[in-house]
Amino acid sequence: MAASGAGAQVNFSSYALTSSPFAGSIAAPAPVAQNVFMPAIFADPALLPPAPAPVPEPQGIQGVFENYSWQAYIGYTFMRAYVVPGSAENQNGANASIVWFYRDWIGFDGEVMGAHGTLSGDSSWTFFGGVGPRLRYTLPRGLEVFAHGLFGYSRLTPQTPYGGENAFAYEVGGGVDLIPPHHRFGGRLEADMLGTRHFSVYQYNPKVSAGIVFKF
Repeated sequence: MAASGAGAQVNFSSYALTSSPFAGSIAAPAPVAQNVFMPAIFADPALLPPAPAPVPEPQGIQGVFENYSWQAYIGYTFMRAYVVPGSAENQNGANASIVWFYRDWIGFDGEVMGAHGTLSGDSSWTFFGGVGPRLRYTLPRGLEVFAHGLFGYSRLTPQTPYGGENAFAYEVGGGVDLIPPHHRFGGRLEADMLGTRHFSVYQYNPKVSAGIVFKF
């Protein structure tokens, strides 16, 4: 108790001298002297633990895979065209399509195709354009299996004595897309049957295609 009283008296004297109006300058109070009854942190504020850092604001988490509602395709097409009974030709060309998926598994498909061949020594073309639904099923490792049915218009040249060049047409089939995860470009293999009715005769034309798919 005697030691504490002495320390307090010394501290009070120092503060009184430094804070006196007769002093030449005003000095900051001296630190409190530590004694056996006083913890060290009260004597020296520098010993206090640092204030905790502010908690950062939570950040949003983005999805691992981004879904795209549109697909565009362009590729090579081979078709075996059965024009009239007993007359067929091989045709080569290209087809392109665009799909909008309003659900993950079903969408609206539009396709155009043009293929060229030779019929009885003359240049021959088959054109097709159609729209319809498309169904797809997503598998692991970027595989997508799809099926579609399209209805539209077909044009077959050259003009023949059997009838006009234009006719109702439809296409049914499907294929598989390979689009690696986190990529927008991929490949497609597709097999379809193009049905037409030219010259009052039904034509069933198998075709296959392969090309590039782009998701956006």
